[in-house]
Amino acid sequence: MIEIPELAFGGLAAGTVSALALGSGLWRSRRERARLRQEMTGLRHQAEQSARAGAEEAERIRQAFTAELEHLATRRMPAEASRAAHPHVSVPGPIGPEGAATEPVLAALRTAVLQERKRVDAAARAGMRGTTREIQASLYRLQDILHGLQQRYDEPELAQDLYSLDHENEQSLRRAQVAAVVCGAWVGLAREESHLVDAVTGGQARLSGYRRVKLHNHLDPGTALVSHAVEPVAIIAAELLDNALRHSSPDTSVVVNLEHVHNGVAVTVDDAGVGMAPDERAAAQRVVAGTDPIMFSDLGDPPRMGLAAIGQLTRQFDLSVDLSTPSPYGGVRAVLLVDKHLLSHIDPALRPAAASTSPSTRTGEVPRPEPLAEHAEHAKHAERAGHAEHVGHAEHVGHAERLEHAEHSHAPAQPESGPGRPAPGDDQPAPGPDRPAPAVDDLPRRRRRQVSPDQAAMIRPSAAETAAAPARSPEETAAALGALQSATAAARDAARSEGTAPR
Repeated sequence: MIEIPELAFGGLAAGTVSALALGSGLWRSRRERARLRQEMTGLRHQAEQSARAGAEEAERIRQAFTAELEHLATRRMPAEASRAAHPHVSVPGPIGPEGAATEPVLAALRTAVLQERKRVDAAARAGMRGTTREIQASLYRLQDILHGLQQRYDEPELAQDLYSLDHENEQSLRRAQVAAVVCGAWVGLAREESHLVDAVTGGQARLSGYRRVKLHNHLDPGTALVSHAVEPVAIIAAELLDNALRHSSPDTSVVVNLEHVHNGVAVTVDDAGVGMAPDERAAAQRVVAGTDPIMFSDLGDPPRMGLAAIGQLTRQFDLSVDLSTPSPYGGVRAVLLVDKHLLSHIDPALRPAAASTSPSTRTGEVPRPEPLAEHAEHAKHAERAGHAEHVGHAEHVGHAERLEHAEHSHAPAQPESGPGRPAPGDDQPAPGPDRPAPAVDDLPRRRRRQVSPDQAAMIRPSAAETAAAPARSPEETAAALGALQSATAAARDAARSEGTAPR
C-alpha cells in the first residue's frame, strides 16, 4: 500500500509542474501580445507618415500645377499670340515637368490665333481693295482732265503748273496701284506689247526723283515685253527705284543697267545709299520672293507696301527679284530677271521706242525718225513771234508713256527714203506706163513736205550744240511747250486771216 505522504508529495510535484507549464505559457503569450502591440504601433506610425507624405506631395503637385497655369496664362500664352505676328518673339518654356500637360493648350491657341488673323486680314484686304479701286478711278479721271487742260491752254505758266499737277497725280496713282496690288487686285492696266526700256522708263517716270536715275540700255533694239508683263515690270521697276532713291543721298545717282542674260533680260538697280544689314537683306529677300503669304500686320505702321507688291507680282507673273548682293557703290543691288517666255520683239523701224528713253549701246540700232516738216513751220512761227528758244521733243520724263504714244502715232507708215526708194512728195510723178499704179490694198499715206537745209538746221541743232546744251528742267520744258502752242495758235490765226487752210 502506498503511503499518504508519498501521494501528497507526488500530487504536489505534479501541481508544481503544471503551474510551471502554465506560467511559462502565460509568459510567452504576454510577450507575443507585446510584440504584436509594438508591431501594430509601428504600422500605425508608418501609415500616419505615409498619409502625411501623400498629403504633402499632393499639395506640392497642386501648387506646382497652379504655378504652371499662372505661368501659362501670364507669360506663355501672350508670347505665343505675339509670335503669331512677330516670329522673332520667343515663347518661355514650362517651369517644371508638370507643364508638359499645357502644350496642347498652346497648340490650340496658335491655330486659333492664325485663323483669326487670316480672317481679319482678308476683311481688311477686301475693304482696302474696294477703296483703292475708287481712288484709282478718281485719279484716272483727274489725269484725263489735266491732259485736256494741257491741250487747251497755251500759257507757259499755266502749262508748267498743269505738268506739275499731272506728275503729282501720277505719283498718287502709283501709290494707290501698289496698295491695290498688295490687296490682291489686278494691276489695273492692260497694254499692248512694248519695248522693255519703255516699261522701265515708265516706272521711272512715276517717281519724284527721276532725274537722279541714270539708265544704261544694253539691249538689242526691239527687245520687248509681252502684253501682260508690261505693267508688272513697270510697277516693279518703279518700286525698286523708289527704294533706291529714298535710301540714298539726294546728291547721288541710281544706276540702272538693262542687259541680256542667259535666261532672258536682267534689270539691275544699284544705289549708293546706306545699304542693309544681312538679316534685313534676308528678310527683304523673303518678301520679294513671294513664296510666303504676307499679311497687313507684317507691313509695319505705316505699312511698307513696296516690297510686298513686288512679292505679289513676282508670284503672279513668274518674275524674280534678287536683293542678296550688295551694290559695288556701297548701297543695295536689286536685280529683276525677266525670263525668255515674257519677252517679245518689236520691229524698231516700224515702231521705235519712246524718244525719252535711253538709246541702246548696241551697234545697228535703228535711228530715231526725223521730225516732221510741220515742226519746221512751228519753229519758224515761234521765231517770228520772238520765242528764240529751241523747240524740240519734250524732255519731261514724267510723261514718257504719253510721249511714247504720241511718237507711235506720228511714226511714218513706210521706211525712210533711200537709194532706189524716192521719198513721197508733192512733185512725185504720177503713175504711168513706166510707173505702175499702187496696189489696191495700199492705204493713203501722209506725205512729207520738203524741208530746206536752213529749216532743217533750225529744227535740229548740231552735235556740238546738243552736247553743250544742259539738261532742261521741267519749268523750262513747260515754257518751251507753251511757246510752241502759242506760236501754233498764232500761225493758224494768220493762216485764217490770209484765207488759207492750216495744214
